[in-house]
Amino acid sequence: MALITYREALNQALSEEIKRDKSVVLMGEEVAQFKGSYKVSEGMLEKFGSDRIIDTPISEAAFSGLAVGAAMMGMRPVVEFMFWSFCYVAFDQIFNNAASIRYMSGGLINVPIVFRGPANGGTNVGATHSHTPENFAANTPGLKVICPSTPADAKGMLKSAIRDNDPVCVMENTILYNLRDEVPEEDDFTIPLGKSKVVREGNDLSIIAHGNAVHTSILVAQTLEEKYQVSVEVLDLRSIRPLDTESILSSVRKTNRVLLVEENKPFCGIDAQICFLIQDQAFDYLDAPIKRVSAIDVPQAYSKALESVQIPDHDRVLAKALELI
Repeated sequence: MALITYREALNQALSEEIKRDKSVVLMGEEVAQFKGSYKVSEGMLEKFGSDRIIDTPISEAAFSGLAVGAAMMGMRPVVEFMFWSFCYVAFDQIFNNAASIRYMSGGLINVPIVFRGPANGGTNVGATHSHTPENFAANTPGLKVICPSTPADAKGMLKSAIRDNDPVCVMENTILYNLRDEVPEEDDFTIPLGKSKVVREGNDLSIIAHGNAVHTSILVAQTLEEKYQVSVEVLDLRSIRPLDTESILSSVRKTNRVLLVEENKPFCGIDAQICFLIQDQAFDYLDAPIKRVSAIDVPQAYSKALESVQIPDHDRVLAKALELI
């Protein structure tokens, strides 16, 4: 095991895949000379050259479209968005074209492409830079969506995403880039897409979360055990689409109480879909109504004081958990 940051884990995954497969390239605004806006691609230009690490003009529509065309012709591009909020500029290229081409070609043309970058609030950069669009992407057949919450998951799942023959949206959280944890040092460490992970075992309550909300949920679980002697299970979804439905249902059947936590907005959010899944397939196992904690349903605040309240925090998640038990 190596103790590295989430940022370094992404760098390792990209570097290993570029070295392994000559069809893999990284492109985006400032990914080469500037080393990426969040320094994920640090050292990669010097290592692989400008043919593999490509600085693009400031036009998400242009370089996303270029990447889709390249993927159709056999390349495996990795597109870095400075913020996932900017994906809306390339909505047609991602959600209309990349997602639909394999289906519309009758399976003759694959689009092996990764769109990745920070997708989160909590960094006080305003409403137009703070979207968490995993629900948008997951709503589109043909796209896969993952939200790694640890350095190990970031590395293993990004490597799997790059090797996947379908478009994969990798939603990273800026707040996690400096998170340091152990990552396996095996030669070809990968984590399959579509598999959740129980990060904390428990019997009295299931907290289901993804991304940075997983870490908030773990802290709440610790508080509930220490102060209230409540045994809490925390399930990290990791993959939004494909969704590991069986692991979700297994946890519900085990604990009989469910709290869903996400930093997305509540209306048509990921947890709305999970709530439907649980009541449809595990209703008889519930001893209490399903509860949710989401970001407050307004455009993201610029003010640090306001945004810290807007995103689910320890106290808000704890209060909702106490309602359940």
